Amino acid sequence: MIAFERVVVRYRGADRDAVHDVSLEARRGRMTAIVGPNGSGKSTLVRVLLGRQPLVSGRVLLDDRDLRTLSRTDVARRVAVVTQREELAFPPPVREYLALGRFPHRGARRAGAAADRDAMERAVALAAVRPLLDRTVDTLSGGEWQRVRIARALVQGGDALVLDEPTTYLDIAHEMEAFELLAQLAHDGMAVLLVSHQLNLVARFAQHLVLLHGGRVAASGTPDDVMRGEVLERVYGWPLVVTRDPAVGAPALVPLRGRPRAAPPSTPRPSDP
Repeated sequence: MIAFERVVVRYRGADRDAVHDVSLEARRGRMTAIVGPNGSGKSTLVRVLLGRQPLVSGRVLLDDRDLRTLSRTDVARRVAVVTQREELAFPPPVREYLALGRFPHRGARRAGAAADRDAMERAVALAAVRPLLDRTVDTLSGGEWQRVRIARALVQGGDALVLDEPTTYLDIAHEMEAFELLAQLAHDGMAVLLVSHQLNLVARFAQHLVLLHGGRVAASGTPDDVMRGEVLERVYGWPLVVTRDPAVGAPALVPLRGRPRAAPPSTPRPSDP
C-alpha cells in the first residue's frame, strides 16, 4: 500500500542527510512499526508522506502510484495521518473537529450525509470518545486529545493509517487500548504504519519492524529479527538485555541500570614513617 523506495531527504542548511537510502513497505493487513532513537529520521518519513518535505532522490508509492503524481486530496482519501504535534488556533467542539476528517471526501461520488454519519459513528465507537463529543478540544487532557485525534483519522477513512507517536500522553490502559485498536484495524485489512519509541509494545503488536539509526535502516524484519541485543545496544548506545515477554512471548527490551563508569584514580597515601 505504502512504499518508500531508496528515499533520501536532507533539510535545508544541514550537512548530512536526515534520511539516506531508506526503503520500507507498509502492506495492507499488517502493522508496520518504524522505531529508532531520537533524530534517526522516523518523523521525517511522515513529513515526506504529508508533502511537507521534498525528496532529494527516491520515491514514495501509494498502491504503485508515485506520490508526486497524486493531488493532496487524492492522498488524503487514501491515507489518514496522525502527526506528532498539532495546535489549533481556534479550538472547536470535538464533534466538529471529528467532522473535519470528512473534508477530503466532499464532492466525491461515494461521499454524502449517510456516509459521513456512518464514518463518524464507527470512529466514535472504535476510539471510545463519545463522552467527549460536546466538549471543546482545549478542555481535553493530553490522553483524551490523542484519542480524539485518532478518532478523526478513522473518520477520514482510507486504506492506510499512519501515526507518529500516537500513544504520547496516554496512560497504560488507554495505551493498550490504542494498540489493540490498531491491531484490529490491521487485521481487518488496513495498512497501519506506526512511528513509536515503545519498542516492547510494537514488538507485541507489529508484524514488521524497521529500525532506523542515523537516517539509515539498521535492521528490518519481524520483531525477532530486529529485537536483538547486540543491534539495539549499538543503535541506542546503552547496555541492555533482550528477554521474552512472559504474557505473549514477544521479545522484550530491558535497559540495564547505569552506564559502566571507570573508577576514579586513587589518591596516593603517604608512606608510613
